[in-house]
Amino acid sequence: MDRFHAMQVFIEVAENKSFAAAARKLHSSAPTVTRIIAEFENHLGVILFHRTTRQIRLTEAGMAFFEDCQHILSLVNEAEESVTNAYQVPKGNLYITASMGFGTMYIAPLLFEFLKQYPEISIKTLFVDRVVDFFEEGLDVAIRIGKLSDSSLTAIPVGHVRHVICAAPAYLEKHGIPQTPQDLHQHEAILFSSLTPQAQWQFEHSNKLFNVPVTSRLTTNTAEVAIAAAVAGYGLTRVLSYMIVPELNKKELAIVLADYETEPLPIHVVYQQGRKATARVHFFIDFIVQKLRKTNV
Repeated sequence: MDRFHAMQVFIEVAENKSFAAAARKLHSSAPTVTRIIAEFENHLGVILFHRTTRQIRLTEAGMAFFEDCQHILSLVNEAEESVTNAYQVPKGNLYITASMGFGTMYIAPLLFEFLKQYPEISIKTLFVDRVVDFFEEGLDVAIRIGKLSDSSLTAIPVGHVRHVICAAPAYLEKHGIPQTPQDLHQHEAILFSSLTPQAQWQFEHSNKLFNVPVTSRLTTNTAEVAIAAAVAGYGLTRVLSYMIVPELNKKELAIVLADYETEPLPIHVVYQQGRKATARVHFFIDFIVQKLRKTNV
């Protein structure tokens, strides 16, 4: 018997929970599908499905075998795609995630460039300010800021971002430039609560971390509002360095207390290595890594 085809039939039946539905998906007949599953069970020496007049469901052995079959067929498909696409123009779909701010400011413009360069690629983005489950969401590539947990994914470092304190030059001229974190007691703070939930900012000096309470009349959960308030002269705010690059370039904001900043957060491009990564993923990884390493954030 063709075990590879039998696995494909088995997966369709398991996913559709119906011989008839699986047959329609496979452009076959229900009796043919039923026969293939019966022959497969006989070959394996186990029952894969519990059958009743109303429904079918996987046995315990069937559930374990279902996961193995999915993995095997996935490897076969990836190997075929890798061979057929290795020397061709990449095409297909890419699903990419990044944080909302970083994705909008830095990743999106690069995606536009990539789409122009590879017209047979389609891209779907998920820009959200939370860590997305790579496998559950079916992602191809993630751009992540911060320390990574151990996983089976491959992570390529492409840069880092800093926690920075900043204010408008006019504000600093009027209220003075803080020389140490303790000077913040004499200043007004604008709290970006998504980054710093509590009314205190963390600093590092001589390899020691410490927190300094700050006084604030404005607390916001968006970086855009915090930055706009700082530009308008309402006080100092603490954000990630990439968020204020335009304002720094236009000299609308200035960074203070740089000597007391905490350890920078790494930026990684994350994906599945080896045959799990399709040709189009490899093309995108090569592109995005090169571009981000040239980006000053």
